[in-house]
Amino acid sequence: MNDNLPLGPATGVGSLPGHDAREAAKTVTGSFEDFPHLAELPARGPGADMIGRTAGLLVELYARVEPSGWRIGDRPGRDTKRARSWLREDLDALEEFTQEYQGPLKVQAVGPWTLAAALELRNGEAALSDPGACRDLAASLAEGLRLHLAEVRRRVPGARLVLQLDEPSLTAVLRGQVRSASGYRTHRAVDRQIVEATLRDVVGVHDGGPVVVHSCAPDVPFALLRRTGAAGVSFDFSLLTERDDEAIGEAVESGTRLFAGVVPGTDGPLSDPAGSVMGVRTLWRRLGLRPGLLPEAVTITPACGLAGASPEYARRAYAHCVRAARSLADNPE
Repeated sequence: MNDNLPLGPATGVGSLPGHDAREAAKTVTGSFEDFPHLAELPARGPGADMIGRTAGLLVELYARVEPSGWRIGDRPGRDTKRARSWLREDLDALEEFTQEYQGPLKVQAVGPWTLAAALELRNGEAALSDPGACRDLAASLAEGLRLHLAEVRRRVPGARLVLQLDEPSLTAVLRGQVRSASGYRTHRAVDRQIVEATLRDVVGVHDGGPVVVHSCAPDVPFALLRRTGAAGVSFDFSLLTERDDEAIGEAVESGTRLFAGVVPGTDGPLSDPAGSVMGVRTLWRRLGLRPGLLPEAVTITPACGLAGASPEYARRAYAHCVRAARSLADNPE
């Protein structure tokens, strides 16, 4: 991790409930004064969802909504235009609420493998089924992300941008668990070296800036992600098992930052902030890591996006993340 790019103690994953971009930007910047992020509002419909939003960033590749999901097409249609329009609206709101802001600012997009598992080719099968389509998709995404990051830099010039790649399907891609269009079979597992090399290429578009890979699925491949050059890994803390200990310990010791999702992503009672990070402290002790390293190595987040939460809970969850991170910094042992 680049030491001159310190990241904040707490942030959100990306998605929030509701339809109002200004309200979302106000919630994010008001909650995370040290590490805001670009809000995503999937409740607005196709094009605001994570796949449609990222499809709108692609260069010289376009996608449209079919009954079965997003499908690659020949030209930009109304779905592409809608996705781009909502992204502009979100950027306008972010720009309004980050005047004079200086510090880390996170933007999110779907990573190449989850995108390949979700986007359909003309025959209705996932792009994942065609190695050439996967390569084209990753190259288009990389170019689109380059342009997107440049646009955010122009709008919030004082920010140090952090790129988050959402890869919830990554483990399924590696294990051959992504279902075919018929649902009766699964696509063949993609070779780990190809997965790693493709991710490394996409991570590399944010030249000199940190990239975080997020997955709220079980069995996050920490070692593989570390080798791609990702500066951080974002995950649902409740899904960790002791099998992950060695990979996490190696990641932390190599400078990888952990984005620990400890606050539930849907409405429910919240424990006290210290209780929310008790598991993080326990993990640290188990790994034999220096307690003082905790606040330097961990950012607290919700377990996943908050699109399924109520607006009131989302605000409470964000405030809780900040308090839990403070508890960790004040009392790391």
